[in-house]
Parts: sequence; C-alpha cells; structure tokens
Amino acid sequence: MSRIGRKPVPVPAGVKVAVNGQEVKVEGPKGKLELNVHPAIKVALGGEGKEILVERGDDERQSRALHGLTRSLVNNMVVGVSQGYVKKLEIQGVGYQAQLKGKQVALQVGFANQIVLDPPAGVSVTLPDPTHIVVTGTDKQAVGQFAAELRKARPPEPYKGKGVRYEGEIVRRKAGKAFGSK
Repeated sequence: MSRIGRKPVPVPAGVKVAVNGQEVKVEGPKGKLELNVHPAIKVALGGEGKEILVERGDDERQSRALHGLTRSLVNNMVVGVSQGYVKKLEIQGVGYQAQLKGKQVALQVGFANQIVLDPPAGVSVTLPDPTHIVVTGTDKQAVGQFAAELRKARPPEPYKGKGVRYEGEIVRRKAGKAFGSK
C-alpha cells in the first residue's frame, strides 16, 4: 500500500472540509480550494472531522498511483488555505529590475522591451525592492507555475550569473574564454 496515501491528512483549527461524492472543498482563513477526485479514489472525513482519509478500491496500477497523488493534493489544499505558499525570486544583473503595474509584473531584464506577466487568479505578487519578487497564494501549483514563468523570462546564465533565479538557488558558473587561453 502507498505509504503516503495511508497517512491521514490532519485538519488544523479554522479549516472547514466538505466531501460531497468525488468533490472535496477546503475553506480556511487564506481562501477556498476545491478538487475533483478520480472515481477510483474515495475521500472521507474521519476522527470527528479532524482528519481526511484517502482510500482506493483496488490494487490496480493506476489506483495505486492515484492514491498517494490524491492524498498529496488534498494535503497541499489544507496547507494552502491555512498557511499559504510563498516563492521568492531575486534578479541579478546591472539594470535588471522588476516593477508592479497594477497587478501585472513588468521585468526589465536586458531586452529592448519590458516583459509583462499577469499573475493567475489567487496569486499575488509583491516587490520588497526592485530586485526581489515574492509570489504568494493558496494554490501550490499556481504559485510554483507563476514563479517558474517569471524565472523563464530570463533564466540565470552560467558566465556572469545574470538573470532571474529562485532565492538561494546556486547557479554553476563557467570559466569563459579568458581562462582557457592561458
């Protein structure tokens, strides 16, 4: 049996969970999320509403794969509505910076034009300073996807390290031509 799928998902105080057939709705202080579960998986409330149990009906390969996946998705929903998710990015390079234009993020990263990106619904972006971007939201997938799109605008290059990177990301540096000629 799936080790992850077997573990019940604890429901913290202040979070409401509603299971209606194959639909799971989670509501908390940060927002609401919902998930349609595959028909091979059953989701139920246990422990007087203090935990969520995910079970599968058979031992087919797809059911086993969906068991742990569904449990992880439900857990991510519970954590998202109670604590939220944060991704931090930093911009390195002379003249490289970010600006907020309403809700849009405008990146000036060495191209002739600014790159303007719209965050999806439920995702908010703040700029503590022009070279740092903080992406927050309740949906883990949406937060990670938008952070990846921001990074994709100008990934860090290996010679000088210029570009958009996750905070704490280590970029392998190359020596360049000057090093090899001696």
